[in-house]
Amino acid sequence: MATAQVVRSEWTKVRSVQSTVWTLALTFVVTLAFGALISAVSNNQFGNLDRGDRLTFDPTAVSFAGVGLGELALIVFGVLVVSNEYSTGMIRTSLAAVPQRGTFYFSKIAVATLLAFVIGLVTSFLTYFLGQALLGDHRSHIGDPGVLRAVFGAALYMMLIAAFSMGAASMLRSPMLSLGILMPFFFLVSNILGSVSATKKVGQYLPDQAGRRITQVVFTNDDAPYGPWGGLGIMALWVVAALIGGYFLLKKRDA
Repeated sequence: MATAQVVRSEWTKVRSVQSTVWTLALTFVVTLAFGALISAVSNNQFGNLDRGDRLTFDPTAVSFAGVGLGELALIVFGVLVVSNEYSTGMIRTSLAAVPQRGTFYFSKIAVATLLAFVIGLVTSFLTYFLGQALLGDHRSHIGDPGVLRAVFGAALYMMLIAAFSMGAASMLRSPMLSLGILMPFFFLVSNILGSVSATKKVGQYLPDQAGRRITQVVFTNDDAPYGPWGGLGIMALWVVAALIGGYFLLKKRDA
């Protein structure tokens, strides 16, 4: 089967499964709604901040406060895209139709990653503009230094989260096992490691901790040895490692 046909087939699979469509919709809603809520609260409470906090206030990052929750829906999306076929047994049919496993695997990854990026791009721009509108006089502007990078970077971050989840799910194959590992890791373990002083230097190299720096414009009291693009690069290395691991295990194992 030609690569173009495989890509079309994977696109049909993604859009025809309601669970994947709903998780993308949830990503948009959660990120937008929580970002708007935090922006409105921040605007209301700005007068109560001390002088130091006002000087280091990052309105761009505030509008992206919902990304941390929205990424959980993207993790589910990435896992379902890959592991649904394993849980239903359709993987055998898919590999029989496309015996070139590399073509099958990377076509699936490419389609889902591109879709996640498009949804992420729409979400990040709408989240930013709504958040800044709710911040009123404390807002930033898209032309301010670092702001467009943060907005575009938020979309790249969301895309990479989905790609990492797909790589992990390809290695683990089971949707329950994949979600049972990824959800606690990103929602609890990573945040704890990044917050505790004894483990902070380790936590800052985890994919989400490093990658999320791309959504910041103001950096204060920061001892991280990399900038926003460096952080995204570290995250990209995690993603590449996960995708390569998934590919080699797909090549090695039976369906």
